[in-house]
Amino acid sequence: MGHFFSKNGKRVKKRRRKVRKNCFLRGPCMLCFIVHNTSALDEDQFESASKVAERYTALTTTEECAKFLLSPKELSIWEEQGKSLLSSVPAKLIGPPLFRAVCSDYSEMPVCKRKCAGVQACTPCKLPRSAVGRVPETGLNNDIAQCPVSVCTLPASTAECTNLGLEGNMGDCSSLLQPLSPLGSEDSEVITPENLKDLRMESEPPNINQLPSSILLKVFAHLSLKERCLSASLVCKYWRDLGLDFQFWKQLDLSGRQQITDDVLKRIASKNRNRIQINISDCRNISDTGVSSIAIQSPGLQKYIAYRCKQLSDISLIAIACHCPLLHKVHVGNQDKLTDESLQQLGEKCPDVLDIHFGQCYKITDEGMMALARGCPRLQKIYMQENKLVTDKSVKAFAEHCPLLQIVGFMGCSVTSQGVIHLTRLKELISLDLRHITELNNETVMEVVKRCKNLSALNLCLNWSINDRCVEFIAKEGKSLKELYLVSCKITDYALITIGQYSTTIETVDVGWCKEITDKGATQISQTSKSLRYLGLMRCDKVNEDTVERLVQEYPHITFSTVMQDCKRTLERAYQMGWIPNTSTAS
Repeated sequence: MGHFFSKNGKRVKKRRRKVRKNCFLRGPCMLCFIVHNTSALDEDQFESASKVAERYTALTTTEECAKFLLSPKELSIWEEQGKSLLSSVPAKLIGPPLFRAVCSDYSEMPVCKRKCAGVQACTPCKLPRSAVGRVPETGLNNDIAQCPVSVCTLPASTAECTNLGLEGNMGDCSSLLQPLSPLGSEDSEVITPENLKDLRMESEPPNINQLPSSILLKVFAHLSLKERCLSASLVCKYWRDLGLDFQFWKQLDLSGRQQITDDVLKRIASKNRNRIQINISDCRNISDTGVSSIAIQSPGLQKYIAYRCKQLSDISLIAIACHCPLLHKVHVGNQDKLTDESLQQLGEKCPDVLDIHFGQCYKITDEGMMALARGCPRLQKIYMQENKLVTDKSVKAFAEHCPLLQIVGFMGCSVTSQGVIHLTRLKELISLDLRHITELNNETVMEVVKRCKNLSALNLCLNWSINDRCVEFIAKEGKSLKELYLVSCKITDYALITIGQYSTTIETVDVGWCKEITDKGATQISQTSKSLRYLGLMRCDKVNEDTVERLVQEYPHITFSTVMQDCKRTLERAYQMGWIPNTSTAS
């Protein structure tokens, strides 16, 4: 072991290579110190060292070898040459039970002064790094003796030593033994360079990167795009590659990120061509050029969402329609520059569209809507909002050409009862939004409820023509109805009483801002309805708050919505999330 501390760097390099290849005892041991010591020995020291080596080869058992190595008399021979260099000899060469039995008389153990300041917990074949220069003379770590170490067993008998060439010339290190297993020769295993890497991995502490990539990908799936790209991918190259996995770029949500520009969108588009969804809502720095580039790179795109992107025009939507024939969902609400031209292209190029949203696109007219209805016969969802140029012609076209429609909304459009009556053809209709239809009468609503047997949600808010008689008919005929919204309608307590008496399916009723609703109606529907789970009474000024408090206590399965009750629920959620009110005088 003395060659590790030699001042001659060249000789150290040569001898170190030879020891790593041939030496039996790869760690610090007395034999290695005697054989490989590079310092000059006088004749007395050399003769004493040779006698020690000859006596060691004559030992027959492991216990005798251990007692021989730990004898103070023998250790004094090389004390001047390498005192405190063999602190790890007992732990290296002897198992824990034998070590405790033999070395009980030695309370103070010398400590190795190597650079690593301790015995590393690794396999014996791994040669520890040692300082080439001067040995430091500073204090040593007192916790070294407590570190776990590997065990390198000694030959069991002199016969094994003789067969393996351990007798005679001790200077030939190539004839020394290979490491033996503590279980015996039949269980011994020679450590080769091939399994050296596996042994080192076993000795390393647990690391998250040791998990299979499939597990790490599932962990990464719970991160947002910002966390994945700006945090996790900066940890290491492996995590960067995981963050670039194709499954994370199939559904791209860039909504609300103002740092996204056309150049960034082009770079994202070049990463993966298997994209099926993109959301660029509220991205104000993206132009038609950027959307066109990602449309070209995404032939399998199925969902395109771009709410409130007022800077985009027909060019972007036409590019999406031309390069993405598999498109199923198009939500481009609140885009002022869209016209009928983009809708016509969408109807011609994308016949499989199922879901469209063109709310607050004020330049769209009946011409574009009719072309879209003819080109997309499989349409299931359509929602329009405040499209004043959309009239009864559009409603009739969708009712004729799209028989699979399930969700229909024409909130605030220039639609009348003459157009709404065509919706009775839709046998699959389950949700109908007719808010703020100025010319909607009770007979039309009653006819729609009667013929559309699968209708489960009906929104009639802001229609002053809806009265108690219409609500009574809805409660009786709406066998599948679960949600009924009557905000700002011309109804009284009688409407709530009939819902409680005749309906067994309605779970949600909202009668906010109905000035004629009183405590009687709220109490009657709460007592008689078996299916009611939500009752909206927002700004029903004739409903006393004390009555609502009593109903909350008596019917805990029903959620009552008033200004006071909503404030209480908000505070409860805040307290549950750890919010603490500031009671200081300054606040």
